[in-house]
Amino acid sequence: MKNQQFYVKTARLAVPIMMQNMITIGVNMADNIMVGSLGENALSAVALANQFINIYQFSCMGLGQGASIMTSRFWGMKNEKALKQTIAITTRICLVLGILFTVITWCFPEIIMKIFISEPAVISQGVSYLKVLSVSCLLMGLSLAYSNVYRSVGNAKWPLFSSIGAFFLNIGCNYIFIFGKFGAPELGVTGAALGTLIARIFEFVFICMYLIFFDKKIGFRIHDIFMKCQNLMKEYVQISIPVVISDTLYGFGNSAVSMVMGRIGSQFVSANSITLVTQQLSTVFIQGAAQSSSVVVGNTLGEGNVERAKEEAERFMKMGIILGALSTIIIILISDPVISCYNITHETAVIAKELMYSIGIIMLFRGVNSMMTKGVLRGGGDTRFLMVADILFLWVASVPLGYLAGVVLHWPAFWTYFFLKIDEIIKCFWCIWRLKSGKWIKKISG
Repeated sequence: MKNQQFYVKTARLAVPIMMQNMITIGVNMADNIMVGSLGENALSAVALANQFINIYQFSCMGLGQGASIMTSRFWGMKNEKALKQTIAITTRICLVLGILFTVITWCFPEIIMKIFISEPAVISQGVSYLKVLSVSCLLMGLSLAYSNVYRSVGNAKWPLFSSIGAFFLNIGCNYIFIFGKFGAPELGVTGAALGTLIARIFEFVFICMYLIFFDKKIGFRIHDIFMKCQNLMKEYVQISIPVVISDTLYGFGNSAVSMVMGRIGSQFVSANSITLVTQQLSTVFIQGAAQSSSVVVGNTLGEGNVERAKEEAERFMKMGIILGALSTIIIILISDPVISCYNITHETAVIAKELMYSIGIIMLFRGVNSMMTKGVLRGGGDTRFLMVADILFLWVASVPLGYLAGVVLHWPAFWTYFFLKIDEIIKCFWCIWRLKSGKWIKKISG
């Protein structure tokens, strides 16, 4: 019965998250295919521009997931005041970050693009894309943060409904504005950014307005944003901020990886943008299970049942092994059909094929790695350990070794990508050791 309850609770959280991830992947794939029809320069421009936006996205995801570690624990404790205080602090930080990234993206789009690539044709299209998308930063940040809060209290359905609406809206608007349908102007790359902006406005209204004005489960309202939170600040800094730092620097690290790819050439960038959708599709179950594991373990620890939390952690680790192997199989099976959907040169297709096989190897380790770093260990509050692991292995191993392999030694795409992602392999074993040590469970009092 105990095992049955565990799997039912995990499924109730994981399945909506998986479905939401599938929808996000569908949007990304449709975007890529529509933008890819404009040519490789347009595809590279959007891919690289999104790498900078991803830094902000990683920051907000880290902020939301850091907050969810505390809110899931407080939900288990039934501590309503601490739950609202956590949301209030998260909202304030998210507003500051959103304004900062909006100003930077709006004022310096050309400088941002030149960081990633030196080809003028790609830069000009990337600038157009960033100018429009900069407006969405603030909205996207709050939507991401509040979605994690919803999941931490067992409500994963509402973010899913938001994504379903955004999915149809984004694809429809992209089709209209990229290609100039139904009397709209043909805007190309700018149209792709406009479609994304409209979808994010919808998500903001759906997620944030509902939480603040209508939700009764949490009961958070606008005046709660200004509530006194001094008593919780120390714990928030100790538990949540390391997640923000970790995910933000991880976002910078991914951008550094993209810079390496940009130095290799636009063909490598285009090939990688094709594989990104495949990676997301193959890891949809991993990400869903990982995010649900953080909430499940956090709720169990909030109830004060440490031994059961340890048992659940072991189950999630084994689940990660199985899902990692399944992801590898999926990548191998769908690589050819996915590549054939794009209007690319033969050389780019060959690079994409090599990258697919390299990703397949990495996925064997990413299953456990994601389950630990984004799930179980975070749910236990072991965020400072994870911050060190994320920063250390990415910047000491992946970035320098990937640069050496791709830019200096000009190794094949398979080995270049393998070394760019070698931190996934190292962290897999590092996190298993941490789990076995039992030191990952941290006290959160509220």
